[in-house]
Amino acid sequence: MLTEFTGTSALAELASLISVADPPVVDRWSHVERGFRVWADRPGLRERLRGHLRALSPQDQVRVAARSRETTTHFAWCLRDEPAEPFTFWLHEYKPQRDWRQGYADSVHNHRYHFCTVLLQGSYLHERFSAEVTDGGEAILSTTLLRRAEAVEGHSGTMLAHEFHRIPQAADDTMTFLVKSRAVRPWSLSFDPDTRTSHRHVPVEARLEDLTNSM
Repeated sequence: MLTEFTGTSALAELASLISVADPPVVDRWSHVERGFRVWADRPGLRERLRGHLRALSPQDQVRVAARSRETTTHFAWCLRDEPAEPFTFWLHEYKPQRDWRQGYADSVHNHRYHFCTVLLQGSYLHERFSAEVTDGGEAILSTTLLRRAEAVEGHSGTMLAHEFHRIPQAADDTMTFLVKSRAVRPWSLSFDPDTRTSHRHVPVEARLEDLTNSM
């Protein structure tokens, strides 16, 4: 029987629930998904996460802010990143639609990692695509819409690193909670269906060796 957890221990409980010893967790993402849904479907999820944020020490607040980032469509807050764990926990706080700049969640894209997500508040339009990519996987040649659905508070889902999607619109004050695997791909891809322009996205930390060699 699951115990009711609050604050920091709620994320520690989730980490324990979705951990696997062997094989690597990225090869058993269905296990992560099952554990995540059990944890997220329990009543009081927003209260548990709010308790976690309020319990952060000043030092922890600084660490959360330092590893979080702003994108063109949302703020990505990293709540937990323990080096020994094969995943990280995040809150995505979507900006008002009027403040979006083209090129992130609203493009057709994949990710370098697998993730599970649950919608805490608000709603968004979610579209899934198939994509034709180059032989080297460095660019998208074309995409085809597979399905679209309106996600509302309480809805949860999973995306694997090879899958493509986009969120073309979201209600103001939309917020999601996510568990992400460590990167399983060296880059991600995005595609603008209107201009048929593809981009490859390499994280800056992965380019340090390139920078050193080019100096």
